[in-house]
Amino acid sequence: MREEVQGILLRAVERVVREVDAGQLDQLPTLQLGSPKLPEHGDFASNAALGLAGPLRIPPREVAERIVRAIEDPEGLLDRVEIAGPGFVNFFLAQTRWHEVLTRVLRDAEQYGRSNAGGGEPTLVEFVSANPTGPLTIGHGRNAILGDCIARLLEATGSKVTREYYFNNAGRQMRILAESLRARYLQTLGESADLPEEGYQGSYLVETARDLVGEQSDSLRDAEWPVFQQAAEKAIFANIRSTLDRLGIRFDVFFNENSLYEGGLVEQALEDLRSAERVYEQDGAVWLRSTDAGFERDRVLVKSSGEPTYLLPDIAYHREKLRRGFQRLVDVLGADHLEQFPYVRAATAHLGFDADRIEAVYYQWVNLRRGSEVVKMSTRSGSFVTVDEVLDEVDVDVFRYFMVDRRADTHLDFDLALAHERSERNPVYKIQYAHARLCSIERLATERGATFPPPEEVPAQRLSLPEEIELIKSVGRFPEVVLRAARTREPYDVARYLLDLATEFHTYISDGRRHRVLADDPELQAARLALVRGIRIVLANGLGLLRIQAPERM
Repeated sequence: MREEVQGILLRAVERVVREVDAGQLDQLPTLQLGSPKLPEHGDFASNAALGLAGPLRIPPREVAERIVRAIEDPEGLLDRVEIAGPGFVNFFLAQTRWHEVLTRVLRDAEQYGRSNAGGGEPTLVEFVSANPTGPLTIGHGRNAILGDCIARLLEATGSKVTREYYFNNAGRQMRILAESLRARYLQTLGESADLPEEGYQGSYLVETARDLVGEQSDSLRDAEWPVFQQAAEKAIFANIRSTLDRLGIRFDVFFNENSLYEGGLVEQALEDLRSAERVYEQDGAVWLRSTDAGFERDRVLVKSSGEPTYLLPDIAYHREKLRRGFQRLVDVLGADHLEQFPYVRAATAHLGFDADRIEAVYYQWVNLRRGSEVVKMSTRSGSFVTVDEVLDEVDVDVFRYFMVDRRADTHLDFDLALAHERSERNPVYKIQYAHARLCSIERLATERGATFPPPEEVPAQRLSLPEEIELIKSVGRFPEVVLRAARTREPYDVARYLLDLATEFHTYISDGRRHRVLADDPELQAARLALVRGIRIVLANGLGLLRIQAPERM
C-alpha cells in the first residue's frame, strides 16, 4: 500500500513542479510518507508540500493544494485526500483496499512479511564473540539475541546471511586464565597455590579443575601453562556452546583470531598500511595515522614491546571478511567498542575497501532486577551474572523477548519478577496468549462445523466496523515493520509491533457482543474468522522472526 501511495504522490509532485516551471529545482527533495498515529490524520501522511515550498517559492499550503489537484488515482486506491495544518497531505485509503490486504495475508500465510529487498546480498553478522575465558554473561546474552534476531530479519528480507563467532584464544588474558586453572588444579590436589595477579576468580574454574583431577589425577602437577590453557579453553567453550544451544542460536562459522597470525594476515595488514603511508614509528611503537582521517588522535597498532594491540588484528579480520566476498558486515558490539570501531573502519578504507560496507550495532548494559531490587545471582562466575543462571529461572522465550524489548542503544532492566508473571503485564505472555486465543477460536469454529473459504472468496466486505478496519491496517503494516527493522538493525520494532497488535486484538475480542466471531450470520462469521486467522498468521510470523514460540494452547 505504501509503495502505491508513494507512487501516486511522486507523480503528483512531478506534475506540480512542471506546472510551476521551477527550472532552479535540479532534483526533487526526499518525499516523506509516514503512518500517522491518529486515524483522523489518514492512513498515510506526507510533508512534501513543506519541503517543496522553499524551492518553488510558494507557500506550503498552496503547494499542498496543487498536489491534491494533481493527484490521479485510476485504480481507486484512495477514498479521499485532505490537507491539514500548514500543508500536510493526508491520504485515506478506500476500505475495499484494506479488505484486499486481508486476502493477501491469508494467501501468503507463512511467507507474509517476507521480501527480497536484500536482493541476496552476502551479509556477515558477527555477534557474541566472547573469548573463552568464562561463561556467557547476561551482557553477552543481549548481544546473542540481538545478533540472532538481526540475522533472522535480514534473511526474511532477502539477504544471504552468514552467522559468525569470532574469538581470541591467544595473548596475555589466555595465559592468565591458564595460570588461574593451574592454581585451582593444585589446590584441588590439596597443595598451596595462589591465583596470579588479575587471575580469574570464578568458581567455574574450580569445577574445571575438579574435572581435570578426575581425568588426569596428579599427572599434570608439573605441567606448563599451555596444557592448562588448552584444558580451560576446551571446558569453557563447551559451556559457551551449551548456553548458545539453550538460546536456540547456531553459528555457521567459528573464527579464531589466532588463525590471522598463523596465516600472516596480521603482519600483511600492517605492511600494507605501511606501504600506503598510513603508519609511522614513534617511541618504539607503530602508530596508525588516524588524525589524517579526521580523528582527534593517532592509535597504537604495535606496542614498543612488539606486541600488537587489539586494533591491529581487528583491522586484519575485517579486511579478511571483505576478502571472503561479503558485501555487508554487521558487528554486534558492546558500547565499550564505541571508540575503537571507527578506527577499524577507517583503516580498512586505507587498505582499499569501502568502509560503508562495515557497520556496528552497539548495545548497552543489562541490569538484572526483581521488581525494584537489583539482583546479584552469581553463584559460579565470580563478579557477573551468567546467561545460564537467568535461564535456570526464566523461560527462554521470555529471555529472548526481554532482550529486544528496548532499543539496543538504551540500557535494559531485566525484571525477573515480571518474567514470571502470567498476566498482561508480561509482554511475552500477552502476545503468546493472544496467539493461543486465536487458535482456540479457530478450533471451536471447526468443531461447530464452520468452513474456511479460500482467501479470494472471503467476504471481507462484511468487516466494516472501524475497529475491524484498524485491525486489518495493523496486520497490513507488518511487512513494512519487518523491512524497517531489518534496515535499521532494530528487532525492538518487531517486538513492540507484536505487543501492540496483541493488545489491539485482546481489546477487540473482549467485546463479545459487538465482535462475536462465531456469529449467526454465516457470511459475517466467515469474514471474522478470516480476520482471526490473519492476525494469528502475523503474530506467528513475527514471533518466528524473534525465534519465540507461538503456542496453540496456554
